Amino acid sequence: MTGTLRAPAAPMTPLRGLGVAAAFTLAAAAVALLSAVHLTQGTSAVGVTDLLRSVLGGDDPDALSVLVASRLPRLLGGVTVGAALGTAGTLLQSVARNPLASPDTLAVSQGAYLAVVAASASGVTLPALPSGGLSFLGGLAAAALVLAVSAGGRAGTTRLILAGSAATLALGSLATLLMILFEEQTTGLFSWGNGSLAQSDLVAVTQMGPVVLLALGAAMSLGPRLDILGLGDDTASVLGVNVRDLRLLATLLAVLLSAAAVTVAGPIGFVGLCAPVIVRLLGRSMPGLNRHRVMLPLSALAGVIIMLAADILLRAVLGGQAGVEVPPGVVTTVIGASVLMWLARRHRDAGPARQPPGVRAAHRSRTRFWVVLLACAALTAGAGLGGLLLGDTMVLGGDVANWLRGRTGTALTYVLDQRYPRVLAALLAGAALAVAGTTVQAVCRNPLAEPGVLGVTAGAGAGAIGLLTFVPLAGIGMLSLAAGAGAFIAFALVHLLAWKGGLSSDRLVLMGVGTQALFTAITVLIIVRSDPWNTAKALTWLSGSTYGRVPLQLLPVAVALLLFLPAAFLLRRDLDLLSLDEQTPRILGVPLEPVRLAALGGAVLLASTAVGAVGVVGFVGLVAPHAARALVGGVHARVLPVAALLGALLVTVADALGRTVIAPAQIPAGLVTALIGTPYFVWLLWRSRAA
Repeated sequence: MTGTLRAPAAPMTPLRGLGVAAAFTLAAAAVALLSAVHLTQGTSAVGVTDLLRSVLGGDDPDALSVLVASRLPRLLGGVTVGAALGTAGTLLQSVARNPLASPDTLAVSQGAYLAVVAASASGVTLPALPSGGLSFLGGLAAAALVLAVSAGGRAGTTRLILAGSAATLALGSLATLLMILFEEQTTGLFSWGNGSLAQSDLVAVTQMGPVVLLALGAAMSLGPRLDILGLGDDTASVLGVNVRDLRLLATLLAVLLSAAAVTVAGPIGFVGLCAPVIVRLLGRSMPGLNRHRVMLPLSALAGVIIMLAADILLRAVLGGQAGVEVPPGVVTTVIGASVLMWLARRHRDAGPARQPPGVRAAHRSRTRFWVVLLACAALTAGAGLGGLLLGDTMVLGGDVANWLRGRTGTALTYVLDQRYPRVLAALLAGAALAVAGTTVQAVCRNPLAEPGVLGVTAGAGAGAIGLLTFVPLAGIGMLSLAAGAGAFIAFALVHLLAWKGGLSSDRLVLMGVGTQALFTAITVLIIVRSDPWNTAKALTWLSGSTYGRVPLQLLPVAVALLLFLPAAFLLRRDLDLLSLDEQTPRILGVPLEPVRLAALGGAVLLASTAVGAVGVVGFVGLVAPHAARALVGGVHARVLPVAALLGALLVTVADALGRTVIAPAQIPAGLVTALIGTPYFVWLLWRSRAA
């Protein structure tokens, strides 16, 4: 009865109208103000007074030319992209009923971007509309994959983010591979691939703008049904809503909007996440904003505000030339990553009894363990030998034997002297990443976590790239220190922000994904600011490569393995208990937080030294531990050595394939591991989706 008295409809009507009117008025005023400021920025000497005279009918052809050919297209591009992404993010969050759903977390933008890169690599130049259609198909395929393996996003926030991160990494790896192999055809796509508003004319905006407006209108027509869908599938069905068709239509509109944004400016990160979040927060204090017919256009305006503000901030801080060199998507990614971490901070874990599927593995016999261990050791040794034999110059086993005895000629000696550090780098880095992944999965109690997901490898990559850029003559020791510093900064940030009266496993993973995005944006900023047109070297490093390695570079990762492997073996029983649940280790007297900190610290050490040795290599820390548990059970005394061997095997095989398949050109090992690991990851998600 009390609830009935507190919710009378009539007295609230004027307040609702006032709240909505005030929100739209403020948003429109903010857009107008930002647009005016935006037009005054640029690389030319044309200022505010010149532009005003030109607009009012003055006879300054230079000012008019700058306004029409450069500044107005950039402004309209920002408006189009912001409106498209803000609307798309709202639709995806409503469909998935998940506040972290967006074109980025569902890999829609990355799928659309890959389609454009593939077209450019094949030498096909498409006008804006056909390019938008191609982007739509790529984004739709990516969204279908992520939503399928994450049960439509309703199976949990962490699962959705992990599925989207994996798909983004895989699609990004394919795009990077195409850019490395077809460098001439894809020149400039690295910067554009992080979101660039630089427009040479109004063609893309005039063709994609009507698409965005029509899609926004169609989305608003779905508003009442989306409001009902928010009450739950069963309730919506009872009230006459065809839930399946509504979800399909809303998803198609979101992908269409995302594809239009990618066509205009490339994949701009996190605008589709931030804009709906801002509107939903405003809805708590301004009644009436939570209805979709209000929320959708208001989210579009919020997206425009974020997009224009990011571009203004970029050029105000770094100068007008930064608008050409630095993609504003870097700024939006930094903002969006901060919002993602804020949302993760508010995220509630599923509770102490939570048990992710796949952590517990069936018991395996001791005999099976020894057979598997010996088989993995033999395969790893064979892969190491194969790595010495394969490449642009094929070598025979007898040549290797003669080289070991110092009896080969100059040519073969040179080849093998260059090749063996690469093989050792792959073996050591693979083992280090696998052990780090095993530890992270035990601490997080999530078989889908790995060092990359916690932002550690992105932090290490940012540290290493920063040193290579600003101190190009730095030695190997300095490189390892820079990578380690970046990794530990990222780890400290994740750990401190994830701590909230305890360390929630889900919150740790979500915070790690946000940190990963943050440090990736920093890395892109360093690259494009230092040398925006020579990105092949940076792409190769960020994709993980053993090229040009010398034995001294491998010393840090070898020392890290020698230090942490015995420590991990001593902690083996604690890791077994940590992987069960939150309460069991406490009951049995395990000092939970010190053990977690020690285990994660060791994982960070291993991951950072591996990045210093071979660059950023993904998925090894995911695939190797999971495969080891499937082979020998879940006891860490057995999982650790088998995972180390499997990780070494995976990276060594990937490196050998990358050096051989398209020789003399090379595919970075990290791209090969991503292409191998992604199908396995998707299979893991699909297998456990029912749970």
